[in-house]
Amino acid sequence: MALTLYSYWRSTTSLRVRAALNLKGIAHDIRPVDLLKGDQHGEDFRQINPLAGVPVLVLEDGTVLTQSMAILDWIEETYPDPKLLPADTTDRARVRAAAQVIAMDVHPVNNLKVLRRLKAIGQTQDDCTAWMQHWMQDGFAAYQAMLPEGTKYSFGDTITQADLCLVGQMVNARRWGLDLAPFDRLVALDAAARVLPEIAAALPEAQPDATF
Repeated sequence: MALTLYSYWRSTTSLRVRAALNLKGIAHDIRPVDLLKGDQHGEDFRQINPLAGVPVLVLEDGTVLTQSMAILDWIEETYPDPKLLPADTTDRARVRAAAQVIAMDVHPVNNLKVLRRLKAIGQTQDDCTAWMQHWMQDGFAAYQAMLPEGTKYSFGDTITQADLCLVGQMVNARRWGLDLAPFDRLVALDAAARVLPEIAAALPEAQPDATF
């Protein structure tokens, strides 16, 4: 029995997990959850994840894991090769710090729940776009400043958890029309990651539930 990943095609948090599973060659089934239609609020899904979000990874024994970064750590510790975190503890902390700029500082104020709340309290579409762009611009500036120079990927010649977070957020940046001119380094890092077949297969447009 393979692992089961509950995922939404446009979910950047789901993308991180899809990419990690692909890079490590871990067999898994994807079960789409349509966030726009509200599948996540159904009773059956809330029994799996009371927070009503994706991704959710169900293990072979039925154990349920939630929260993308916790899932990434479980994957790394359970399937250590190929590594998505450096062996050196200081380097590992630097990778995690950059990943968390995206996962903890940008994404929580840039997701569907926040967007719906902004509209519910009377914000226009232009207001929402400005909101999304503001937080991504701040986060990208910080992420770019944290990077070492001259690397193929964010922290060296091998891909890490930080790159998985970056690729997903770059999807959102383009979707929301963020000016990427100040972030040429991030554009290059994103391009380097996207050419990997495992990353390409994790992108929104490659998902079975993708709609445009």
